[in-house]
Amino acid sequence: MAYLTDRKRANGLGSAKSGTAHFWAMKVSSVALLVLIPLFVFTFGAALGGSYEEVLAYYSRPFPAIVAALTLIVGFKHFNDGVQVLIEDYVHGLPQKIALIGMTCVSYGAAAIGIFAIARIAL
Repeated sequence: MAYLTDRKRANGLGSAKSGTAHFWAMKVSSVALLVLIPLFVFTFGAALGGSYEEVLAYYSRPFPAIVAALTLIVGFKHFNDGVQVLIEDYVHGLPQKIALIGMTCVSYGAAAIGIFAIARIAL
C-alpha cells in the first residue's frame, strides 16, 4: 500500500498546457458573438424578402458585408473550439486525432466558403 499525497499522485500525469488560452479564446469569441449576432440579425433582416437584385445591392454596401463576414469567421471559430472540447472529452486515441483534424477542416472550409460567397456578392 502506497501512502501518496494527492500532489504526488498527480505528478507526471502532464499538464493541460493550453487550457487557459483555449478558455479565454472561447470567452472572447462568445462576447464577440454577443455583439455580432444581433448586428447580423438586424442587417440580414433588412435584406430579407427583397428581390435578388435588391439583396445584391444591399450586400454590396460595406457594413452589411463586413458584419456578415465577421459573424461567419467568429462563429465558425467558436464552433470549432467548442467541438474540439467535446471531442477531447469523449473520444480518445487515434479516432480523437482524426475527428479533430476532420472537424477543423470542415469548420474552416465552411467559413472559407461563406467568406467567398460574401466577397463574390459584395464585389
